[in-house]
Amino acid sequence: MLCVRLAGPRDRPVPRRYETGCDVTGKRCFSGNHMSRRSPRWRSKVKRKMAAAAADAEHGPLEETVEEQRSFKELGVTDVLCETCDQLGWKTPTKIQVEAIPVALQGRDIIGLAETGSGKTGAFALPILQTLLETPQRLFALVLTPTRELAFQISEQFEALGSSIGVKSAVIVGGIDMMSQALTLAKKPHVIIATPGRLIDHLENTKGFNLRALKYLVMDEADRILNMDFETEVDKILKVIPRDRKTFLFSATMTKKVQKLQRAALKDPVKCAVSSKYQTVEKLQQHYIFIPSRFKDSYLVYILNELAGNSFMIFCSTCNNTQRTALLLRNLGFTAIPLHGQMSQNKRLGSLNKFKAKARSILLATDVASRGLDIPHVDVVINFDIPTHSKDYIHRVGRTARAGRSGKSITFVTQYDVELFQRIEHLIGKKLPVFPTQEEEVMMLTERVAEAQRFARMELREQGEKKKRSRDEANDDDDTEGATGVRNKVAGGKMKKRKAPR
Repeated sequence: MLCVRLAGPRDRPVPRRYETGCDVTGKRCFSGNHMSRRSPRWRSKVKRKMAAAAADAEHGPLEETVEEQRSFKELGVTDVLCETCDQLGWKTPTKIQVEAIPVALQGRDIIGLAETGSGKTGAFALPILQTLLETPQRLFALVLTPTRELAFQISEQFEALGSSIGVKSAVIVGGIDMMSQALTLAKKPHVIIATPGRLIDHLENTKGFNLRALKYLVMDEADRILNMDFETEVDKILKVIPRDRKTFLFSATMTKKVQKLQRAALKDPVKCAVSSKYQTVEKLQQHYIFIPSRFKDSYLVYILNELAGNSFMIFCSTCNNTQRTALLLRNLGFTAIPLHGQMSQNKRLGSLNKFKAKARSILLATDVASRGLDIPHVDVVINFDIPTHSKDYIHRVGRTARAGRSGKSITFVTQYDVELFQRIEHLIGKKLPVFPTQEEEVMMLTERVAEAQRFARMELREQGEKKKRSRDEANDDDDTEGATGVRNKVAGGKMKKRKAPR
């Protein structure tokens, strides 16, 4: 396992500022090296240190770089952003950044095709921040993402890269109170990172919010956005933003839907393709095991025991199976935690942060976590349920062996999955080896696993009944309020009920 030591205050030079000039907030930059603990510069330095570990996951010191070593400065990135990149551990640009950044700085639209973990966020964030530094403006850029977790991750990257110039970003996604988001939008951040559905809600319902002055539109993981049936929302967004904007479209695959979106949204784009075929990284060891479906749980427990000491991401096909398997593993003493679409936003972020902080060693997830997320130090990916779409396999196993590190993936193949597995092998162009197992040892686990399965089903049933009761109570309250016209009103610091007029 690779351990990355964050540089301390003595290891990093204090960033120089321009002696004259302004940051993106319109305030004059400081000169000299004075940095008190209460100053915004000291706080931004601390924020950069905290973001460095997350940044390393996408752009770590061991990342794969181009054969010709080039610097960010040679790509045209300004000194202040080069210094920030250096402090985040971004020593040399990745292939997609070498291709995309110079073109973006020339003011051209971009189609970026790159495999997962290739540094796409930096490829669009750096040109946007540099242009923002030259022409400061609120509501400057919009980044659309398919998932909430990816939106928070991109926001962290923007704030880390732009900390020295005062960049403010806002995350607008579902699962969070719209009123608090409306207050955030009223402050007019420089960059908005949003999922299409929630952004449309605000464009239609939040008074005073519009994107008429927008300069940059980024669609990250565009193929996934369109596959999740966000086409209608994307069309609505394109109609309310300026035509004379710059558009960056990043995707792992060039599907027919992406080609259609390209024709509708981009003007004379430059194609920056690092990899046009489906492939996995060389340092990823890929295996499969062929097993009867009734013994999947037993084989999962066996593998977790055999590879104990590693961190695991286990992918399941449904939210229900993700929750059930997490409960099963907990009953057997494993530190497992679920992540799926039926969890509240706070719980989803909590699960992700616990796994990132190594407080839990096993993360069970649906495909909500298969793309875009940079989770450092995932040693093993297990496809507990084989993906129905072969392309999703690439993104699942891409959670490990990132930034030049090695990793392992194991795919469970039952008697019902043979055809799907053959499609995956055809897509990646290789035959996968069998992961060695001892059937006798697996069979010895079946009794304990069966007992844990029974408890997991009971807990799952109880959780379902509890959620149903909560929903029924909430619906009863809504019906009562709607029927009687009762409203809660704050008066004199106390909550009072006002009767409806008769």
